[in-house]
Amino acid sequence: MSSSILIIFSLLIFIAGYIFYGRFVAKRLGLDRKALTPAHSQKDGVDYVPAKWPVLLGHHFASIAGAAPIIGPITAAAFGWIPVYLWIVLGSIFLGAVHDLTALVASVRHKGQSLGEVIEHYIGQKGKSLFLIFAWSTLVLVVAAFVILVVTTFTSTPAVGTSSSLFIVLALMFGFSIYKLKFPLGISSLIGVILLLFCVWLGSQFPLQFSSDQVINRQVWTWIVLGYIFIASVTPVWILLQPRDYLNSFLLYLVLIFAFIGILIRNPLVKLQPFTNFIDPKLGSLFPILFVTVACGAISGFHSLVASGTTSKQLNRETDARPVGYGGMLIEGLLAVIALITAIILLPSEYKSMGSNPIALFSQGVGNFFNSLGIPRKSGIIFAAMAVSAFALTSLDTATRIGRFAFQEFFKSDKESAVRVFLTNRFTATVLTLIPGAVLALTGSYQAIWPLFGSANQLLAALALLATSVWLQVKQKKNGFLRYPMYFMFAVTLTALLFLIYQKSSLLIGFYFGESLPDTFSPIGTIFLLVFALLLFIVALILVWEAYRGLFKDKRQKKKDKR
Repeated sequence: MSSSILIIFSLLIFIAGYIFYGRFVAKRLGLDRKALTPAHSQKDGVDYVPAKWPVLLGHHFASIAGAAPIIGPITAAAFGWIPVYLWIVLGSIFLGAVHDLTALVASVRHKGQSLGEVIEHYIGQKGKSLFLIFAWSTLVLVVAAFVILVVTTFTSTPAVGTSSSLFIVLALMFGFSIYKLKFPLGISSLIGVILLLFCVWLGSQFPLQFSSDQVINRQVWTWIVLGYIFIASVTPVWILLQPRDYLNSFLLYLVLIFAFIGILIRNPLVKLQPFTNFIDPKLGSLFPILFVTVACGAISGFHSLVASGTTSKQLNRETDARPVGYGGMLIEGLLAVIALITAIILLPSEYKSMGSNPIALFSQGVGNFFNSLGIPRKSGIIFAAMAVSAFALTSLDTATRIGRFAFQEFFKSDKESAVRVFLTNRFTATVLTLIPGAVLALTGSYQAIWPLFGSANQLLAALALLATSVWLQVKQKKNGFLRYPMYFMFAVTLTALLFLIYQKSSLLIGFYFGESLPDTFSPIGTIFLLVFALLLFIVALILVWEAYRGLFKDKRQKKKDKR
C-alpha cells in the first residue's frame, strides 16, 4: 500500500465531510450570521475579545492540537494501521468535529459560559458541580502529561528549547503590533512567519542547555515550564494567547503542507502490518484501548473545554463556528493521519524500537519528508520537534486557563465570604490547579499518565455530548447526530477506566507485597492515578444519572402541561 494513497484519500474525505456533514450539523444548530455573539455583547478586553475567524481558527487549532494527535496514532499503530486509520477518518468527521462545533455553539448561545453552566441550566446545580470536578481533574492530567512531553523534547533536543523561548518573545511583539499599534494583519502575519522561521534557525545555532546532567536539565525545564504556563494563563488573551496561537497555527500549517507534499514526492510504502492482533501485550485489548489511545486524533473532550472556555468568548460571528469548530478538528485529523504514516512506513522492528518515543519518531519521519523537498533533514527534524513542543505549550497554558475557570466556577456563589473570594481569585485558582499537575509531572512519566489521560479525555467528550444532547432535546430539536456518538463514547471510556482501575490496583497490591513497579511508575504517581481514575468513573456515573433524572422530570412536566 502506498502512503500517498492514504493521505490523498483522507484529505478528500475530510473535505467532503466538511462540505456535506458539516453543513448538515450547522443547519441542525441554526447558525445565524447576524446574531450578536458574547465576544461583542460582553467584551471586556481580557477574556471576551472578538477575533477574525482566521486568527481564532489559529488559536483554536493550536490549543486543541497539542502533541496528542501525534502521540496517540503512533502509539495505537501497535494494533495495525487499518483500525487506527479508519477510526481517525470516521471518528473525526462523525464524532470529533460534531462534538467540537456543538460545544462551541452551545457555549455561544449561553453567553460564552462553560459547559458547566449549560449543564446547570438543563440538568441542575449538582450536575454542574460534578462536571466541573470532572473537567478540572482531566485538565490536571493534561497539564501533567504535556509538561512531561515538553520537558522531554527540550532536554532531548536543546535547539527546540531555544526556538520556543524566542518564539514567546516574538508572539508578545506580534500581539502588541496588532492590538496596540494597529498594524495590518496580513503584513504582520508575513513578517511574523519569517521571524518564526528565523527563530527555528537560531535555535539550531544556539541550543539551550542548563547542565550536562540531563536530570538537572529536566528539573530546571520543568519549573520553567510550570512558571511560564502560570504567567501565560493569567494574562489577557490578546497579549500572548491569541498572537502566539495564531503564529503557532502557521508553524503547524507549514508542517502539514511540507509533510503532505513530501509524502507525495517520496511516496514511501506502508511496511507495518494492516492488523496485528486484538490484544497488544503493552496496551491491552483493541476495544476499548485503541479508541482512548488515539485520543485527540479522532475525538477529544479537551476540545469542548477549549471551545466553551476561550474560543466561544472570541467568536466574531456565529457562522464562524463551522470553520473554527468543525474545520479545526478535521485539520487535526489530517495531522493525525500524517503522524500515523510516519509510524507505519517503518519496518515492524524499527517501529518496536522507536515507538516508545512518538515525538522523536514523528520528528524524524517529517524530517525525511522535508528532505524530499530539498530541505536539510536536520532542519526538518528541529522544525517538526518545535512544532510539537509549541503546540504542547499552547495546550498547556490553555488547559491551565480553563482549569482556573472551572475552579473559580465551582466555588463561585451569590453568598460571598473571605474563603470564596480567596479561592475564586484567578491567581489562587491557577496555583491550585497547577500543584497536582506538577506533582504528577515530577513523579511520573507520560507512558504512565497517557492511558488515564486518554480515558478521561474521551469520557469528557461523552459528557460534553451528553450536555449538548440534553440542551437540544429541551429545545425540542433533533439530536440523533449527538446521541449515538455519545452512547458509543460512554461504552468505550467507562470500560477503559475499569481496566485502568484494575491495573493500578493490581500494581499497588503487588508493590505492597514486595513486587517492584514498572520503570514508568512511581508509588506516589500510581496512587494519584488510581485516585483520579476512581474519581472520574464515579463522577461520570453520577452525572449520567442526574442527566437522566433531569430529562425524565422534564418529560413528566410536559405531560402534565398538556393535560
